[in-house]
Amino acid sequence: MDADELANRVAQEMLASEGTGPSWGIVIEEARAGYVRLRMVLREDMLNGHRIAHGGMVFSLADTAFAYVCNGNNERTVAAQASIVFLDAAKEGETLIAEGEEMSRVGRGGVTRVHVRTADGRPIAEFTGYSRTIGGPIMEADTES
Repeated sequence: MDADELANRVAQEMLASEGTGPSWGIVIEEARAGYVRLRMVLREDMLNGHRIAHGGMVFSLADTAFAYVCNGNNERTVAAQASIVFLDAAKEGETLIAEGEEMSRVGRGGVTRVHVRTADGRPIAEFTGYSRTIGGPIMEADTES
């Protein structure tokens, strides 16, 4: 399998084995080497007291995209640090799109940027994640072929 197929399989495996993404309705639209695009529809239980998207939900969507990007080569990789800038509010019923792209990887360290927008393209947040590869596969070797 090529690098794009591997990245897609890793992202699908990670989503299937976590509790958070499925319970939030996260859908993988595209996953390939160094890139992922996710979507999530904002529900009432994802809002804060101002009745807009809770910042933790926006961060979590971006963090999920970050995780799928930096683990895409089937090496266990975790966050070393992450930051987010909130640009605008999103409301119940809106679809958030998170697009993540690996900007660089040197040795065991990497940098991934994630743009969070509404389905109509309105910017909601910009996320930067710094990753550290800790070793070991996400999927066993026999599932890679």
